Amino acid sequence: MDRAQKEELVTSLTEVFNTTSVVVVAHYSGLTVAQLSALRRQMKANGATVKVAKNRLAKIALEGSDVAHVAALLKGPTIIAYSSDPVAAPKVAVDFAKTNDKFVILGGAFGTTALNVDGVKALATMPSLDELRAKLVGLIQAPATKIAQLSTAPAAKLARVFAAYARENEAA
Repeated sequence: MDRAQKEELVTSLTEVFNTTSVVVVAHYSGLTVAQLSALRRQMKANGATVKVAKNRLAKIALEGSDVAHVAALLKGPTIIAYSSDPVAAPKVAVDFAKTNDKFVILGGAFGTTALNVDGVKALATMPSLDELRAKLVGLIQAPATKIAQLSTAPAAKLARVFAAYARENEAA
């Protein structure tokens, strides 16, 4: 890698660290190319990205960013997963780590907050942004449905009472 390529990589990583909401760092030593490709596909399908970068260059890119504390995790063969959705990258990383014992999550960052392994796992169990939006829409629609049911219930009860009186008068 020549100097221009290194500068380009540092620039792109700096932009990533300044714009993403979550970063997950993991060791990938011992994974096959097919397994890494599967990880990349899973991340991409969920709106996340995986990068393998030289630790020294990643540390340079981390300087001055909100997630600079992640630099301590960059030792050995590390992989960086990130996403704008706070749940996407941790969820895919944790699921991938369950099926691949050579993929070891080291920690990460959520905004300015440092995450250990348990923090990444906790973030992975949370619902995604789309799931939260769906729940919110459901909560907003539920009261309107209940109000409509309550407003029509008295009229339905009155109609049944009138129908019962009419049947009673016909029978008499």
